[in-house]
Amino acid sequence: MATVAISFIMSTYYNVIITWSLYYLFSSFQSPLPWQSCNNTWNIANCTDQATNQSSQSSTASQQFFNYRMLQRTGGVDETGSVRWELLLLLLLAWILIYFCIFKGVKSTGKVVYFTALFPYVILFALLINNVQLPGALEGIRFFIVPVWEKLSSVEVWVNAAAQIFNSIGIGFGSLMAMSSYNSFNNNVLKDTLVIALINSMTSILAGFVIFSAFGYMSYLQGIPVTDLAVDGPGLVFVVYPQAFATMPVAPLWAVLFFFMLLCLGLDSQFAMVEVMVTSLMDGFGRPLMKLLKKKEIVVLVVCCLAFLLGIPHVTQVGIYVFQLMDHYTAIVSIMFLAFFEVVAICWVYGVKRLSDNLEEMTGKRANIFFRVCWMVVSPVLVTVILVFTIIQFKPARYEDYVYPAWAQGVGWVIALASIIWIPLAAVHTLWVLPGSFIQKLKLSITPFALAEESRAQSYVEKGGEIFPNKAVIHSDIPLPEKPPIQTSL
Repeated sequence: MATVAISFIMSTYYNVIITWSLYYLFSSFQSPLPWQSCNNTWNIANCTDQATNQSSQSSTASQQFFNYRMLQRTGGVDETGSVRWELLLLLLLAWILIYFCIFKGVKSTGKVVYFTALFPYVILFALLINNVQLPGALEGIRFFIVPVWEKLSSVEVWVNAAAQIFNSIGIGFGSLMAMSSYNSFNNNVLKDTLVIALINSMTSILAGFVIFSAFGYMSYLQGIPVTDLAVDGPGLVFVVYPQAFATMPVAPLWAVLFFFMLLCLGLDSQFAMVEVMVTSLMDGFGRPLMKLLKKKEIVVLVVCCLAFLLGIPHVTQVGIYVFQLMDHYTAIVSIMFLAFFEVVAICWVYGVKRLSDNLEEMTGKRANIFFRVCWMVVSPVLVTVILVFTIIQFKPARYEDYVYPAWAQGVGWVIALASIIWIPLAAVHTLWVLPGSFIQKLKLSITPFALAEESRAQSYVEKGGEIFPNKAVIHSDIPLPEKPPIQTSL
């Protein structure tokens, strides 16, 4: 339930990135690009359209386009402002795209993903070929591939790296489990795991070359080190990179390709998060939902409409502050706790032996020593260390130089607890329904299938020395209907 909650929460604000990508994509069909000059109604006095010799008090045309044209942001979270109607309509368009790509289930999603997952590689290679020819690109690439050994001793670097991997692969969000539930029983999950991990890492490296070659070009134009350009958050793709496009030959073409790539990547991630919610609802409450709503397409529509309504605060003038607050407490804080409890539950409570037995039952082969050591020692220890240092080195949310007030930080913790709270609630519920003393309940609670055994035991009563059903039960020998196989199985 915790993974379902965090996926749904993320889907409500992640779609705003797709909204911004659509805004920039549509804005790129003009020459010159609107963030190329300071001769616009939204620019303020300290704007500079020169990539060189910037002062600390000046802001670039791309910064002002992002802040004062698209976002029209207020001074802080205390100033709500009004709804940005352009962004609201684009948010609606984004959810319409999501709905029509997934409303038929994983079969239709799989067909769409063939394009949205593969076409970005074409754009990445095109951008890389263009970027490496720019002056200063090699300096940016050198900054990317040459390690700074002092930084590797910082735990914060590893925590951020773990958060990046969790987000890029979908660890802890339930998307992998939701999608894999459509695989055939005998699917080779270990092969899929290795392929996904390798492709994810190779894609990250390829994207790193693309991004940092552009950073090197920008540092060459401005005459400053690459370290002074490196930013995180939305500023990377919506401020720094558009600024680089503005000085490239055929700028609108590269801008259109780049933001279309962002749109494809965003849609892929959003498909997975919405599918977690839909699959969980259908698996857990499929019969009553079908009785009430008649069709799965309507279930998907209800989920999309609810997420759209919850995403409206992100397209107001205060939206960037709401977005950053939710992202900080969801993508960094909550996910670490969820990953920790998942690893402990699977590797130590359920156990490596049972996991290996399941794998042998599915594929005919047990896990080799590498996987067993990772499950038993490496993964739990690494996730535990990362969680501990996440707590020790926790920093309150901030956006650029703006520090959120105490009440906003409190709201952030409420957002984090909205997903984490399901773990202790499930523990309390389990202890409540299990029989025996508290110690017996505690032992049974960490025994796999104990709750299922108790549920079966309560289904029968003894009368006159004979056992009769106490309530209607489904015989375990009756096979449940299988889900249709997913179209993108590896």
